[in-house]
Amino acid sequence: MMPQTLKACAPPPYPMAPSMTRVTRFIRESAEVFTFDLAPERATPFTPGQFNMLYAFGVGEIPISISGDSQAPERLTHTIRAVGPVSAALGGLKAGDQVGLRGPFGVGWPVEEAKGFDVLLIGGGIGLAPLRPAIYWLLRHRAAYGRVGVLYGARTPDDLIFVSELEEWRKTPDFQLRVAVERAAPDWTGDVGYVTPLLSKLRYDPADTVAMICGPEVMIRATALALEDAGIADSRIFVSMERNMKCAIGHCGHCQFGPLFICKDGPVHRYDRVRDLLAYREL
Repeated sequence: MMPQTLKACAPPPYPMAPSMTRVTRFIRESAEVFTFDLAPERATPFTPGQFNMLYAFGVGEIPISISGDSQAPERLTHTIRAVGPVSAALGGLKAGDQVGLRGPFGVGWPVEEAKGFDVLLIGGGIGLAPLRPAIYWLLRHRAAYGRVGVLYGARTPDDLIFVSELEEWRKTPDFQLRVAVERAAPDWTGDVGYVTPLLSKLRYDPADTVAMICGPEVMIRATALALEDAGIADSRIFVSMERNMKCAIGHCGHCQFGPLFICKDGPVHRYDRVRDLLAYREL
């Protein structure tokens, strides 16, 4: 049985006080997306799906999901799309530069509770980043799960992230991966279109499957409906959202989502508890 309530890891003792850390590695994933590693003073355990608050000095602070391996807590990896002044400032950093860090915060993916189930992970665009720690977890504990499938979609081949890892995962035995782009280049040999039609290409038992979705909200809604049509119960579908998070501890109210606070009660939510709220652009 899946749990009725997702639990967050304990927040740090001084949750509003950032600690200083430095960039140790910077990778350009695409024209808009970059990944960097941070080396906190001490190991920082986190659950796949949790997020940190990253502070660009003199500019501001934003929530960013952790995209690295939860089994290597001495290194915190974040993958970011430059869409505003803070993310753009973070994109201008280089190895050795300082970043303010708060976290980890929130509720992550139910990787422990999904043991024994088939697991589907569906990511759109940069939504693959919050799912990557769960993928690492599943690969590391592969024998504890049934069939595992990943669907990943992006606008164009140039927008794909983690390209070298996608190739490694594609070669992994007993691991299903389909990658689709909406606009293909002439040399593209993969799928073209949205990810939802690709559900029929994966092998899984709908009666014993847990699904995890992250991406644009329109993609989340369409994918969740397709999963329900395929026979997966809405209580075993989990979605990650990052609407308007500000303080990360549920005090400021910026991310209130009906009766929920996305930062404190999420960012991962059970779909049956948020499906009606997702119909509203802002709450």
